[in-house]
Amino acid sequence: MDQQVKFYQTGTFTVGNRLLAPEQRAVQSDMQRVNSLNSGHRACQGCGEALGARYAIDAAMRACDNQLIAANATGCLEVFSTPYPETSWQIPWIHSLFGNAAAVATGIAAAMRVKGRNNVRVIAQGGDGGTTDIGFGCLSGMFERNDDVLYICYDNEAYMNTGVQRSSATPPAARTATTMPVGPEPGNVFGQGKNVPRIAMAHEIPYVATATVADLHDLEDKVTKAMSLRGARYIHIFVPCPLGWGAAAHDTIKLARLAKETGMFPVFEAERGEVTGVSKIRRRVPVEDYLRLQRRYAHLFGAQPLVATIARIQAMADRNIRMYGLLEEGAN
Repeated sequence: MDQQVKFYQTGTFTVGNRLLAPEQRAVQSDMQRVNSLNSGHRACQGCGEALGARYAIDAAMRACDNQLIAANATGCLEVFSTPYPETSWQIPWIHSLFGNAAAVATGIAAAMRVKGRNNVRVIAQGGDGGTTDIGFGCLSGMFERNDDVLYICYDNEAYMNTGVQRSSATPPAARTATTMPVGPEPGNVFGQGKNVPRIAMAHEIPYVATATVADLHDLEDKVTKAMSLRGARYIHIFVPCPLGWGAAAHDTIKLARLAKETGMFPVFEAERGEVTGVSKIRRRVPVEDYLRLQRRYAHLFGAQPLVATIARIQAMADRNIRMYGLLEEGAN
């Protein structure tokens, strides 16, 4: 009996399909993948951070012939992957404090250099709280010294591990445990926070990039490129959090894609302070389509929708689109 074989379009977001040409396959479709972050961890269902870390670190391992050491800040990624005395990591991995992952990684890189083991590469990783807030000083120092470390920030836009408190990566109007949806301007206030990818660019380090878990080929490619360079490098990965955002676990990839397609999260790369490439928006989407999927924005869509607030968020997305030239030619 004949059996129909389904061939997938290579122009889509297909990730692990072995029917694709070898150069188009993701690391995870390779039987030789190392599973750096292995099964058995305790991330929530639909966790964007677990997905992002698995792809990023496996791509880094492949790029450096498995000669990799990782320093991990305190946070969700550390907590769900290493409940004492267990671990899901299958690489040399060090837990640092909340705020000093960049400094610890710098020390590891210096030790490898002194020992003459220049083939051993170093990654530091943390969430947005440990990166944009608590670890910001150490991170800036790493950039300023141009230390040979790749720092990866997994951005879920709040302190999820400690109860969903606001961080400097929390977007305006979002509800958190410390920015409640009350008062004349409910949720997080406008005009605060930090854009760390742009701050990293201001240090004129060799490489800065943003990525999302909606396009894992792009994520892998950027990690691979970063590992081909020496000096300080920074990748900021957008990783939706179903629990903290009040979103469905099966919408993680959809939310990451909408963040890009609305212009809320620009996807680009830069070298020495200059933008060298952007991931274009193929079909522009209004921010309302993104916001409605998250209970942290539910107060915007009550009996009396906060139209002016939604318009301000739309204006932020429009500004990103203009600033980075995100629209494909002919796109609406």
